[in-house]
Amino acid sequence: MPKFYARRRLSILGALTALIASVAILNGPTASAALPTPVSAATARTYLASLTVATENRTGYARDLFPTWITISGTCNTREYILKRDGSNVVTDSACAATSGSWYSPYDGATWTAASDVDIDHLVPLAEAWDSGASAWTTAQRQAFANDVTRPQLLAVTDNVNQSKGDQDPATWMPSLTSYRCTYVRAWVQVKYYYDLSVDSAEKTALTNYLANC
Repeated sequence: MPKFYARRRLSILGALTALIASVAILNGPTASAALPTPVSAATARTYLASLTVATENRTGYARDLFPTWITISGTCNTREYILKRDGSNVVTDSACAATSGSWYSPYDGATWTAASDVDIDHLVPLAEAWDSGASAWTTAQRQAFANDVTRPQLLAVTDNVNQSKGDQDPATWMPSLTSYRCTYVRAWVQVKYYYDLSVDSAEKTALTNYLANC
C-alpha cells in the first residue's frame, strides 16, 4: 500500500498548503492564484535523496484507471476549478464553464484567451505515476492523485505543449521557459515524495542536476 496514507500527518508546510486550498474551495479560486508553491530547493533535494530508485513498469496502464475531473466545488469540476484558479478575469456560466478570460502558460510563456486552447497538465503524468508505484493503488487513490488541487500537481498550460510533453519525465522533457524549470522540478519532487512514488535512475540524475542550479 502506498505510504502516503501514513503521511496524513502532513508537515507544517503541507498543512498550510491544505488550509489554503480548502479556503479556495470554499470561496472559489481567485484570478491571481496559480500552482500551489512547491517546497524549497533544499527541501526538494532532501526529498529526492529519500525516493526509491527503481525501473519503471507500464504493464496494465490505462488512463481511465485514473478517474479525472471530479466535482471540486459547487458545479465546478477539477478542470474548471484550475481554469478559474490559474486564469485572469475568468468569467464562467452557471455550469462553471469558462466563457472568457486569459491564461498565461508558464511552460512556454504564451497567453491564451480561449479556454479551449488550454489543457490542465498533470505535472507528474498519470502514466508516470503508474510506472512509479500507482499500479498498486486502489481506484480511489488514483482518483485522488488525478484531481489533487492541494499539491503542485495540476496546472493550466498551452494545449499543444502539454500534448508534446505527454508522459515524459524531466530526463526527457522540461518547460521551454527556463525560468520556470526550478519551480517545475521542485513541484515534481514534492508530488513524488508525497505519494511515495519511485524515480528511475535517469530521472533522478536529471532532477539532481536541475535542483543543483535552483
